[in-house]
Amino acid sequence: MRIGFVVNDVKTEETGYTTTRLAMAAINRGHEAWVIGAGDFAYDEDESIRARATSAPKSQYKSSDAYIADLKGRRAKLERISVDELDVLLLRSDPSADLAHRSWAQGTGIIFGRVAMRRGLIVLNDPNGLSKAMNKMYFQLYPEEVRPRTVITRDRDEIRDFWKEQGGNIVLKPLQGSGGQGVFLVREGDGSNLNQMVDAVSRDGYVIAQEYLPAAQEGDTRLFLMNGQPLRHRGKYAAFRRVRTGDDMRSNIHAGGKLREATITDQHLRIAEIVRPKVVQDGMFLVGLDIVGDKLMEINVFSPGGLGSAQRFEKVNFANAVIEALERKVDYMSYYRRNFDNLEMATL
Repeated sequence: MRIGFVVNDVKTEETGYTTTRLAMAAINRGHEAWVIGAGDFAYDEDESIRARATSAPKSQYKSSDAYIADLKGRRAKLERISVDELDVLLLRSDPSADLAHRSWAQGTGIIFGRVAMRRGLIVLNDPNGLSKAMNKMYFQLYPEEVRPRTVITRDRDEIRDFWKEQGGNIVLKPLQGSGGQGVFLVREGDGSNLNQMVDAVSRDGYVIAQEYLPAAQEGDTRLFLMNGQPLRHRGKYAAFRRVRTGDDMRSNIHAGGKLREATITDQHLRIAEIVRPKVVQDGMFLVGLDIVGDKLMEINVFSPGGLGSAQRFEKVNFANAVIEALERKVDYMSYYRRNFDNLEMATL
């Protein structure tokens, strides 16, 4: 199996990234893993999609440190490959990371991946589904019962009215962005500073004003879904908890949050079941649900990370489970094409 991994930039990949773990798992299972940056694609004169791609030289890796060192080192294989001839293309770039300085790169994987699908390439997550999710408005398309009460606007007065309706406790964040950047908790006594907070967030566009969930004090749970179902391997769920530290209301890891083991409850599974139909409908193969209490705070469909964190607590290599699922998809596609072609020939 030949797998392409689309990332923001090969040079910025790190050992702890989920994409790194997936690529290493693919190699260790005997597959080719090619890493493609957002700026490495080309649409050629013969209407084929090609790319400058990088692959690590060894057939086995014991650590992600060794894999990344080889991927970025002198021994790395640099080739101009035919993307159309891959078996799977995984779109793993994060549009928000390119928002400020490389806006042209935000939808690159979606654009070229959509064209590559014409010739039967398996592209995940589905680029047509991802195109709907280029900002957090996509989250509002999921069932209301699992979402916090929300308004999205640039109007100060509308946000102030919502703040009052919610008893003086709301969260402000930008419509575009990730990782807890530009997030404010507005409390009951913060009315005099509310306008300044709105101005700070609205510099980047629209503002999401969301009800504050008291359960957020205990952090959130990241639960992975694969093929619309909670990712479970060897009886363990791919999940972990993130808890805040100090007075920072954000539990994101690079915002100071700490990792803890997760206990998946019926409540978590109920939320997963409610969102499953849309996840499947939009072709979202691998996603991360961020759950607080009985509400879904965010759904990460572009580059859900943390499989390594789940592995750390559950002692299960979830990356292997993902690659196994891709193997099944490729086998099924091969079977379908073979039998479809035979059927087509029989009717001529």
